[in-house]
Amino acid sequence: MKVLDLQCQHGHVFEGWFGSEDDFQSQKQRGLVQCPFCADDQIDKRLSAPRLNLGAREPAALTASSHSSSVTRPRTTPSAPVEASMLPPALQAAWLELARKVVAGTEDVGSRFADEARRMHHGEVQERAIRGQATAHEALQLLDEGIAVMPLPLPAAAKETLQ
Repeated sequence: MKVLDLQCQHGHVFEGWFGSEDDFQSQKQRGLVQCPFCADDQIDKRLSAPRLNLGAREPAALTASSHSSSVTRPRTTPSAPVEASMLPPALQAAWLELARKVVAGTEDVGSRFADEARRMHHGEVQERAIRGQATAHEALQLLDEGIAVMPLPLPAAAKETLQ
């Protein structure tokens, strides 16, 4: 089993498990490897250090010289833009968990979103939590009519159960 560190073109970093390098390449070519946060299928492998199990050994004692080297990390200031790749994995995981809760608590009405929102607003159907797709023009029309809507991009992984 190969565990690969992957990244989409938007900077989201995630892990993928594959039977082999050929398995990864085959799935990537067929568009089956997608970012769990934005569903992008333009995926690249990142450098990662493999973990090798070479048997039970005592860990080597750290020497004084190993403490003398330091790693310089980029510093961010409040005014500096934060790229997705700089976000901690815990924040990405929290976003995915929130998106899954939204999916679990709403009905997907797809492209009928604007019409269904209007029907609920006018009392033609019972109000309920819905989600779906609307064009920017449709969303602005809904807002002009006094119907509260909010754009919320949902990653494809939020709509499926992970196995």
